[in-house]
Amino acid sequence: MNKRAWIIFTVVVVGLLVGLVVWSKKDSVQIDTKNVNTAVIQTASDANGNIADHVFGNTNSKITLIEYGDYQCPPCGNAYPIIKTLLDKYSDKMVLIFRNYPIADSHPNARAAAAAAEAAGLQDKFWPMHNKIYENQSEWSSASVTDRNTIFSRYATEIGLDMNKFNSDISSANVVKKINLDLAIGKQDGVNATPTLKLNGENLTVDKLEDAIKSKLAN
Repeated sequence: MNKRAWIIFTVVVVGLLVGLVVWSKKDSVQIDTKNVNTAVIQTASDANGNIADHVFGNTNSKITLIEYGDYQCPPCGNAYPIIKTLLDKYSDKMVLIFRNYPIADSHPNARAAAAAAEAAGLQDKFWPMHNKIYENQSEWSSASVTDRNTIFSRYATEIGLDMNKFNSDISSANVVKKINLDLAIGKQDGVNATPTLKLNGENLTVDKLEDAIKSKLAN
């Protein structure tokens, strides 16, 4: 390879590497959340792509559980049925706010799973997709990008989504904004692992939740 060819090759490689770095950081932009009250339900706004916090239960209750979850995280998968059981039992007495906190460095499929749930939410099917993704975590968590996408598309079909809209929404700017803001809010809230569970602002492990709920209901 002559000198001119080496120069061209070097420029191309450097350009490709720069592009990969830019692409890898496109979902980790700095977001100013200093004026965000992390303890309350976030309404739809431009900052979250007009996608409000996802809530389940009684929004007028005195008990608020905030979960920062990563769909690929095994402890999150283990916590899911416990939290679901508590919500079924106390849904009239508490509210769950779920926020995405995909830890992409260790869970490469987590962000795609969050995007699938958010895209389903744009058709009012967030919770059915949320549940299906957690309940089938072992099926997709180690899948390739192609297989993962095929699996999420199958879930979307199974819960009755408009597939053209789902395929458009899953990579939309609004879904990216929603996940990014959830991550930024989580960082402000001191999240450094998943699941992070906050019951009326108090950090708790999943095994302590029901006792804490009962205690707060008794007061």
